[in-house]
Amino acid sequence: MIIQDYHINIFYSDEDKGYIADIPDLEACSAFGETPDEALHEVQKARDLWIAAARAEGKTIPIPKYRPVIYQAVSA
Repeated sequence: MIIQDYHINIFYSDEDKGYIADIPDLEACSAFGETPDEALHEVQKARDLWIAAARAEGKTIPIPKYRPVIYQAVSA
């Protein structure tokens, strides 16, 4: 299985008392971890499952489009 290079956001959540990782290009694809590394590992598993479920249902897998504003400004 080829995995696209999706951007992953990782941030600390005071409400959850841990780190949240999400992939903006994949709707509702996020994960929790007690450390940034754990959140990253968990969201990579979630990404793989998200893509597998979409394929099983015959849904389109989005191409990576999301780029944080800071990267857009640098490449312009």
